[in-house]
Amino acid sequence: MLPDFRLETYFSKWEFKAKYHMTASDAETITLHELLKMATPAEQEQFMLMPLGYTETFGAPDLRQTIAAIHTNKTAEEVLCFAGASEGIFAANNVILDKDSHSIVVTPNYQSHETLPLAICEATGIPLDPDDNWSLDIDRVAAAIKPNTKLITINFPHNPTGAILSLDRYHALIELCRKHGIYILHDEIFNGLGPSTAQHLPYVADLYERGLSLNVMSKAYGLPGLRIGWIVCQDKELLSKMERFKHYLSICNSGPSERLANIALTYRSKLLARNCSIVDENLPKWDAFFNRHQDLFEWQRPDGACTAYPRYKGADGVEAFCRDLVEKSGVLLLPSTIYRSQLGETPIDRFRLGLGRKNLDAGIAAMNKHIDDNY
Repeated sequence: MLPDFRLETYFSKWEFKAKYHMTASDAETITLHELLKMATPAEQEQFMLMPLGYTETFGAPDLRQTIAAIHTNKTAEEVLCFAGASEGIFAANNVILDKDSHSIVVTPNYQSHETLPLAICEATGIPLDPDDNWSLDIDRVAAAIKPNTKLITINFPHNPTGAILSLDRYHALIELCRKHGIYILHDEIFNGLGPSTAQHLPYVADLYERGLSLNVMSKAYGLPGLRIGWIVCQDKELLSKMERFKHYLSICNSGPSERLANIALTYRSKLLARNCSIVDENLPKWDAFFNRHQDLFEWQRPDGACTAYPRYKGADGVEAFCRDLVEKSGVLLLPSTIYRSQLGETPIDRFRLGLGRKNLDAGIAAMNKHIDDNY
């Protein structure tokens, strides 16, 4: 039995009730009309005239080719599409791991990266170091490896901190896993999103024969309603096993969503430039907010993505602060207790902040008033 998914339960309660959603991990979305305006007349007609039947389990061939072209020297045969990233995470863990396996995962993490392997086998958590820009200690990873370690799961740009692992440590991790024959599931759903100066890592599937590049339309592209995700991997046998596992899940994706995802990815540079510009516009606003309240918060700009993880210094604790903020002033934040781990200690004095949505001014004003009235 899988445990309660704390983040999703919290959002189920507050996401559509709070007046100011200030903790979103996805970029500002666009309308169907705006997306179709990017397409050529032929692409628009293909969408409008498509039959609403079943689609290929692996994903539409042209969509897989478009995804492959984002990578280096990849083909459509190295791409498997899913109904969102969560289905891909579920399939990868269940295909790679068994009860005799061991898995390693960074903490804090998106909860399914931890609870899914723990439901199957033994797992070890490796905490990211807040005093080292939330980086990953490769020596600690090496010390955690066992003879039965089959999978290491990482996520950069990281949710919730926005940290990007340095390139030298990234290569060191890949070489370590290559030495031991360990798969790397890299959650790369924020790749390409962040401040316009961000230096993103190469896709792991481009560098490593046992690398799984997990991506989705939801975050960097701001199109979560499409529910289209994918894994790119050089190991075609593993992809085939995941495709057969998918027969027990969604079976296939939504045909209209695949058409729209293909359009969005064809014009991905335009979407990413738009979304990164929103982050660029929002960062100075948060700089000013935290500069005003230095007694209550410790602020660090993220390397990438559209989330940050400030520290709350108030005596009441971050959970009470976030609860009072949403109940009294309608401002939604995610306290770090949502990111607690069964695999070791994680910070208990932080909260996730969103940087990728437009029109932050009213929410920041509400936060300022709440603090002025209560602290």
